[in-house]
Amino acid sequence: MSNAQQLMADEKQYVLQTYKRPPFVLDHGEGVYLYDTEGKQYLDFCAGIAVNALGYGDKDVLATADGQAHKLVHTSNLYYTAPMIRLAKKLVERSFADKVFFCNSGTEANEGAMKFARKWARKNFGEGKTEFIAFAHSFHGRTFGALSLTAKEKYRAPFEPLIPGVTFLELNDIAALERAMSAKTCAVILEPIQGEGGIYPAQVEFLQAVRALCDKHHAALIFDEVQCGMGRTGKLWAYEWAGVAPDIMTLAKPLGGGLPIGAILMTDKIGSTIEPGDHGSTFAANATVCAVAEVVFDKISDAKMLQHVNQVGTYLGEKLDALKAEFPTLVKDVRGRGLMWGIDLTLDTNKAVSKGYDKGLILVTAGENTLRLVPPLVIENKHVDEFADKLVAILTEMSQESA
Repeated sequence: MSNAQQLMADEKQYVLQTYKRPPFVLDHGEGVYLYDTEGKQYLDFCAGIAVNALGYGDKDVLATADGQAHKLVHTSNLYYTAPMIRLAKKLVERSFADKVFFCNSGTEANEGAMKFARKWARKNFGEGKTEFIAFAHSFHGRTFGALSLTAKEKYRAPFEPLIPGVTFLELNDIAALERAMSAKTCAVILEPIQGEGGIYPAQVEFLQAVRALCDKHHAALIFDEVQCGMGRTGKLWAYEWAGVAPDIMTLAKPLGGGLPIGAILMTDKIGSTIEPGDHGSTFAANATVCAVAEVVFDKISDAKMLQHVNQVGTYLGEKLDALKAEFPTLVKDVRGRGLMWGIDLTLDTNKAVSKGYDKGLILVTAGENTLRLVPPLVIENKHVDEFADKLVAILTEMSQESA
């Protein structure tokens, strides 16, 4: 038995089986490529599910992690540390926000956002203002609160009853939102571009209408930019495309450069209602993670990086349109922005992902039958060409097999 086979056997014996993993063991990464223990190279168009925005082996990230870890790794939130404060300042200065709360993941960020919105609503508008509005195809996390805002029945059903008072509407349906909102609405939460649900963008007119309706009904507007934020769409924040600012925004995935961090950004309107003891987290604002996140944020927020994402994203979009034209019976739709794209297939996306592994390409699914493309933001046109060639080979095989 090879070392990889032994590791996979041990995983099945000792690790709770909540994931279906492919039959190889990843060992290291370099640039935009991953390598398994057998030395096979994979072009990574998943990036740890939109986490590894700078790819693998960024020298500044590694040097910062090493330097800060040698000074101070963890203190808890009971004490001041410079990396936490510097990172918070940068996030505020480059966004709509006035205050930041740090946590450890996107799910935790959404849980905290729910709590902050509830307290703000209760303090300002009375006890009955507790209801949330979320949307079909949404994904906000796996814990009870975040799961209550997540639409997919498969994720929800085994764990019901969940938190009550959540209404799901169709994204981009302004009339339905107008009918649903009331004096009981505490907050509306949405992803400007839905990720896990299938890469569905919210229309500019819809985001503007949501903002106006939240103002009218004194409800908090929460943008979940855990996946679509931090340069992924070609602007630092996805909400910038619509010129609409939220009251609360949640971040996570790319912020820590692969280390676990989440953040809740908010206006003073929300933050002024939160007091010491209302919320907390032992591991949040970890000094090493925050030091790395500061480096990641500086690199991604740089104008040249955002210009790069737009340029390569446009090139990727053109390649996907060509693929749709070449395989009209297999590719139903392509949609996205920047380096966040979805490809709807008429055949099994899981099969396409498996064929990708064979050809040295790492893909990830979303929604019902969508391939989700969220590569490192540092990919170049040559990597898009390599990806397109591999995907053409995959679709050609699938077309032949289905004939």
